[in-house]
Amino acid sequence: MTGRVLTRRQMLLYGSSAFGSLLLSGCDRLSNSPTFRRMLDSAESLSYHGQRLLVGNRALAREYKMTDLSPVFRSNGTSAPYEPAYNALLADSFRQWRLRVDGSVSRTLALSLDDLRAMPARVQITRHDCVEGWSAIGQWKGVPLSAVLDKAGMSPTARYVVFHCADSLGDEPYYESIDLIDAYHPQTILAYELNGRGLPVANGAPLRLRVERQLGYKHAKYLMRLEVVETFGHIGAGKGGFWEDQGYAWYAGI
Repeated sequence: MTGRVLTRRQMLLYGSSAFGSLLLSGCDRLSNSPTFRRMLDSAESLSYHGQRLLVGNRALAREYKMTDLSPVFRSNGTSAPYEPAYNALLADSFRQWRLRVDGSVSRTLALSLDDLRAMPARVQITRHDCVEGWSAIGQWKGVPLSAVLDKAGMSPTARYVVFHCADSLGDEPYYESIDLIDAYHPQTILAYELNGRGLPVANGAPLRLRVERQLGYKHAKYLMRLEVVETFGHIGAGKGGFWEDQGYAWYAGI
């Protein structure tokens, strides 16, 4: 039988599925083993540094043409937050919504959608790769995350940006994070439009992250707050994201 080479995306998808299968099949002793956890952490660190070395910090994800747009752009994760606070903002067309930027910054910000739309924008047509195995191509418009961070002023101790979201899974608020390398990548934007229109609720209205060189669960939706931090230790289980707290890799580069 002819062998085939797996892409990094395929390996990540397989690895996440395999890890989930181990947990679901009752391999608790293995999943709780410190040795096993250290092995996973070591593999992720190797993947992170290897990917940075191979593709570089500024390499761009592929961009497509209008003729490549998918007929339907599916929703990943939550499709309609049930939280009353979010739905009150939605009912008012997000006029009272503000994006808070705080943490290790010089200036705390509270930005409206109009504030963000007034900033220089980037438009890009890219492919979204979901960890569930599907992909879709969409046109996104938004403000570069780097511009928002520069407006707030970064502390010398800053290492990561944490994205706090309006939706929850069970009783746990959804959150994600990226490092400053990805935060300052030119294709990392805070998107307020999809395919020339304001974001639909299912796709993250009023604002979502697009970090184009990572898998879909890193693209946080329903953004409410950006927290610049030195460590994740005080947030969730300290792994840097909701799914990471459940065992997913923090670095999901493709």
